[in-house]
Amino acid sequence: MSFFLAIDAGGTKTTGVLADETRILARAVTGTVKLMRVSEGEATSRLRGLLSQLSLEAKVSLADLTRTCIGLAGLSIEAVREWAEREIGEVVGGELLLCGDQEIALDGAFRGGEGILVIAGTGSNVIGRASDGTRYSAGGWGPALGDEGSGFWIGQEALRGGFWARDRNIPTVLLEEISEFWKLESIGEIVEKANLRPGPDFAALTPVVVKCAEQGDDLAKAILERAGEELAEQVSLVAVKMLETGTNGEVGLAYTGSVIEHVGIVRESMVRALKQSAPRVKLMEGAVDSLEGALWRARGGGRNA
Repeated sequence: MSFFLAIDAGGTKTTGVLADETRILARAVTGTVKLMRVSEGEATSRLRGLLSQLSLEAKVSLADLTRTCIGLAGLSIEAVREWAEREIGEVVGGELLLCGDQEIALDGAFRGGEGILVIAGTGSNVIGRASDGTRYSAGGWGPALGDEGSGFWIGQEALRGGFWARDRNIPTVLLEEISEFWKLESIGEIVEKANLRPGPDFAALTPVVVKCAEQGDDLAKAILERAGEELAEQVSLVAVKMLETGTNGEVGLAYTGSVIEHVGIVRESMVRALKQSAPRVKLMEGAVDSLEGALWRARGGGRNA
């Protein structure tokens, strides 16, 4: 019997399954192992703990694995790839497949076929695969250079918008709610915290912005709607590239990430914008399970992809 390990190592958490050809034998979850967020020692400890838990629950030795597929954020960074190859390779048997986290999400939706995936959580990215297998992307350059429509972007825009409105005496409760969330007592403290280096977790402010929008704050709602429009623009860029390769008919659009999954205003705004900019792109029902894409690859799917 063959055994397969699939891991989705994202920016906020790491999930894994150990399976045979037809059944999932064990599931486990731990914190992120993304080296840009935690130390190498912490990442290694979390990864090894996850692997041990899966092996124990499934009653399968890691040495007996046929193939492992791990989707890892930041894989384009050489140090990240070297760490993953070393730490996983030392404890698991069989073949090791390293993929970007966006690749396994794309496969979770389309199983190697044509389609576009929009990722909008802490960061944002859009990736598409044309009918000939060519991949295209837009965004994903990190918070300092882009990540439009992401949680980080929404948090920063809420602060910028709040101060913009304060200078112009435009009513909004954004700064008040952010101050309460951060447990601060003055405008000066907000300015100081927002300008710290390294900076605060701006993405954590997304629920605050959503709350303000739901309570009728026009500026908060406008920020969330603009987030959807920014994501739609990136999707449109990828769609144009795919259509130039000869893609015919409608193109499926899948999504994953906390913002696009849970913030309806953002998702609905994106769909409205796409009706104008990319009418052949159609949103699929339900969020993608990236781990399913990693397991599909571990079991041998996409061997020629």
